[in-house]
Amino acid sequence: MKAMTAYASEIDDATAAVREILGQIDIEGGLLENSVGIISCYADFVESGAVRAICEALPFEVVGSTTLASAVDGGSGFMQLALIVLTGDDVSFTVGMTSPLSSEDEAPLREAYESALSRAGRKPSLMLSFAPMLMNISGDFYVNAFNKISEGVPNFGTVSVDHNLDYHEAQIICNGEAYPDRYAFIMVCGDIAPKFITGSISPGNIFSVKGVVTASRGNHLQSVNGTPVFDYLQTIGLKKDENGMIVGINSFPFIVDFNDGTTPVVRAIFAQTPEGYGVCGGDIPVGATLTVGTLDADEVLRTAETAVASAAALENPACILMFSCIGRHFSLGYNPMSEIEKIQGLMEGRKIPYHFAYSGGEFCPVYSRASEDKSTTNRNHSDTLVICVL
Repeated sequence: MKAMTAYASEIDDATAAVREILGQIDIEGGLLENSVGIISCYADFVESGAVRAICEALPFEVVGSTTLASAVDGGSGFMQLALIVLTGDDVSFTVGMTSPLSSEDEAPLREAYESALSRAGRKPSLMLSFAPMLMNISGDFYVNAFNKISEGVPNFGTVSVDHNLDYHEAQIICNGEAYPDRYAFIMVCGDIAPKFITGSISPGNIFSVKGVVTASRGNHLQSVNGTPVFDYLQTIGLKKDENGMIVGINSFPFIVDFNDGTTPVVRAIFAQTPEGYGVCGGDIPVGATLTVGTLDADEVLRTAETAVASAAALENPACILMFSCIGRHFSLGYNPMSEIEKIQGLMEGRKIPYHFAYSGGEFCPVYSRASEDKSTTNRNHSDTLVICVL
């Protein structure tokens, strides 16, 4: 398998955008037997018709989502469209998409998966996922449901996001059409060995105090060590404001250990319910052990450097796919492009095709911490840079 990348900056002129993309990809001589495209773009590319025109001009299926900012080798920016093409002889790609989703109901996901599986003809080695941002459906539901439906196929992907404060233009893209409420995915079939890397919060930015979750309901964290969650945060040194909220709460995500032998994941707190519960970026089950970390611009760049350098150092990668939480972007302050610039600097001269986009939620398998066990468990993440090396 190999990969090719391209980018476009012509938002309002669909013909010019197509010309930009086709001028960077060797359609005639560069494609192998099977190909698929992954696209990330500023939402205006959808409205202008550029996304539809680009997808219609390409001789393979294209899946992706809107984003805040993106990068491929050669180009990056906010108002940009980024494309990576995966192509191979011994690997195949099958695209699937659900019907509109309105609740946490497994049925549309199962129907879409089984339809794609019948067309693929064999169990995939990897799912690449593009999920809609819906306020009543959590990232954990998507991950856990597809984990059950697929019988554990590694699932890597993103939740759509955009440049608006309320994300009302966040959409997934499938073959030129955009949808606010559907889940699209690519089944990758073949003898591939994807490697997964995450970058979230380094040990030096994690509080030493540990707590045990004593009450929770899904992504609503109620109490830690028997103490209401916001009172617990005060006991470890964080301060409440006059409204009873922890000051800068988004900068203090939880590092959650499920105590099942897998790598811990990060869960950001987004809001406080009237009952005083913390609304987190993913489920936190009772019995999990958690610590609190700090996330600022320096930490974002530090963890990006460590994760991307590890990915680029792997032997003969065909390409690197990356999604970073929009929460990490908001932590960058006055230099909002600095994470992308850091990644570009690390990848420069390596001749490895890569694709980066910001995300409203990250799906990435985590490994068992037992040295002899290389198995993975699918997880939903917050405030994390997730990487898939193919």
